[in-house]
Amino acid sequence: MSVNDLLFEIGTEEIPARFMPKAIVDLYQYAKEELLAAHIDHSDIKVECTPRRLVLMVKDISDSQRDNIEISKGPLKTQAFNSEGAPTKAAEGFARSKGVNVTDLKVQEISGVEYVVAEKKEKGQETEIILPIILDRILKKLSFQKSMYWADPSVHFARPVRWITALYGDSLINVEFGTVKSGFYSRGHRFMGSDSIEIKNLFGYKQAMKDNFVVTDPEERKDMILKGISEAEKELGAKVDVAPSLLEENIHLNEYPVVFYGSFDKSFLDIPEEVLVLSMAKNQRYFPVRDKEGKLMPNFVGVSNNKAKDMSVVREGNERVLRARLYDAAFFWKEDQRKSLDDLAEELKSVTYQVQLGSVYDKVQRVKSIALWLTEELTFGHLKATVERASTLAKADLVSNMVYEFADVQGVMGREYAKKAGEPEEVANALYEQYLPRFAGDSTPSGATGAIIGMADRADTLAAIYKIGLYPTSSQDPYGLRRAARCINEIIWGLSLDIDLYKLIEKAASAFDMDQETLDKIKSFVRQRLQVQLREKSYRHEVVELVLQTISNRPLQTFRMAETLQKRSDEVWFTDLITASVRVKNLLNKAGSISGDVESSRLIEPSEKNLYDKLSLLEKEAKISVESCDWEKLASVLAELAPVIAKFFEDVLVMDEDVKVRNNRLALLKKCQDFFLLVGDFSL
Repeated sequence: MSVNDLLFEIGTEEIPARFMPKAIVDLYQYAKEELLAAHIDHSDIKVECTPRRLVLMVKDISDSQRDNIEISKGPLKTQAFNSEGAPTKAAEGFARSKGVNVTDLKVQEISGVEYVVAEKKEKGQETEIILPIILDRILKKLSFQKSMYWADPSVHFARPVRWITALYGDSLINVEFGTVKSGFYSRGHRFMGSDSIEIKNLFGYKQAMKDNFVVTDPEERKDMILKGISEAEKELGAKVDVAPSLLEENIHLNEYPVVFYGSFDKSFLDIPEEVLVLSMAKNQRYFPVRDKEGKLMPNFVGVSNNKAKDMSVVREGNERVLRARLYDAAFFWKEDQRKSLDDLAEELKSVTYQVQLGSVYDKVQRVKSIALWLTEELTFGHLKATVERASTLAKADLVSNMVYEFADVQGVMGREYAKKAGEPEEVANALYEQYLPRFAGDSTPSGATGAIIGMADRADTLAAIYKIGLYPTSSQDPYGLRRAARCINEIIWGLSLDIDLYKLIEKAASAFDMDQETLDKIKSFVRQRLQVQLREKSYRHEVVELVLQTISNRPLQTFRMAETLQKRSDEVWFTDLITASVRVKNLLNKAGSISGDVESSRLIEPSEKNLYDKLSLLEKEAKISVESCDWEKLASVLAELAPVIAKFFEDVLVMDEDVKVRNNRLALLKKCQDFFLLVGDFSL
């Protein structure tokens, strides 16, 4: 059997960089699945890409499918053959349905039972016949966040497909996608390469691309960019900020990356750093440059998709574009300072938060009320004036020119304008930190004021959006309620704030005429989000369920209890207690209603006497441990009880023939269950 390599290139208009990581993974997976399903042997599969192409390369594909034996299970052997071994009508009917002779049926043991089976051999087809079908399926499977339709409304892709190169060895594989048919030709770089490059096979493909200024391997482009950045650092005597996300974006924006650096006027360094970085990184995809002390320098590093003869032309062009943006930012920075933050806060009255919920100013007043309540609840009375001032100014920067132009700097500009206005540092920082954490893994507020306002803001959002019935669904959460609930917990854990979350929700809901059913829905929702976060921390299922039953209203204690139990969950007592609680629950459910207390005089066996005494002794300690949130003590109490219960089940028959003894033992189990429920239902 001979082998050949496959080259499948999908040539397109420029595909957005953010689509590429998923497209690479999908193309690889679909190719692997299709070749496996088709019984076609091969060796390495590799997928590469540039903004204008997705490339699938498969080495050593066999020239035909493997012969396949399809086995179909039929009736039981005892039904297929009579006592003399002759086939029955059941066997004959099965053989006929599978297109085989009844004499060709075989007996096979499946899961310990003998069945008759029919084996049908299918000879493999030539790979060249199968590949068009496989490649067509792969093309149609590829999906993107957003797709486009063009000449043929029956097909869609991330961007219009302009050419397809599909070769198996030296042979063309016929593939059609809309009006585009596969051929032996590819295209080079849009500006520096040929518009028609003959490709004879995979062997010469990559070199042909490089000769036409196309580097198909993203990892190779990454190395080119990093090497260029390193050279720029040496020339500038500086350190370039290489954010992984910005690096990946540049990798997928360029077919032939060429690194350059430029500069801007030092006067622009007076603009807040975040605005400068945003203007460079987000708007222009430039990397910021810092000196040895970590301060921003009036330089940037960019990546061009064009290797110009004179790179100074590229540099000057990019400097002009950035200069225009920075002039705008500098203008907004100065213009915004003509108004006080209090004036800006008043302007929020004319900004709608949500049609049914009034203005952003109305929301600020609600948040302020919640924040002041939180200040008292958390015994931060000394921060009352600071919290009140910061709450008043919390959303003022939303109506600034800078935030209108650069939405990502909300909070940042509030902090910077507050500093310029001479507001206390705690107030200024809170205007920024109220938005922390902004995403998973982000830092939490460093100060209590920002944390309090952040929790108050998110609690108000939860209550307000639930009030108007816009609950999150499995596919939609336009107001970010999941994120809001998550962030409240992250803040609580980050600053060790012991707050009753349900009371916080009730306080937020008090601003609205909210019925109990809706309030309960919010509590259930935040409990579910807490459950998700605990599971993400890899706590055992039993631990998560237990702590949520015990103290789900106080996320800090939920976390601390989970930490304690998780550390000890590998100990024998933990497993024994879960096993025992399941047995207790099952026996009580089977017995039905249990009335009456345990009569100590009817306790016969030493193990049941010992269990009764231990429960009586530890019950108070367990209550105190839960009430005081002493989770280490609670774990010790449970560890002391577990072997006693295990011994009871080992030595004692609960369902004794003597009804009085049996009922007394069931009452003892009821006492066990009541003890468990001081903590939670271990049997879940």
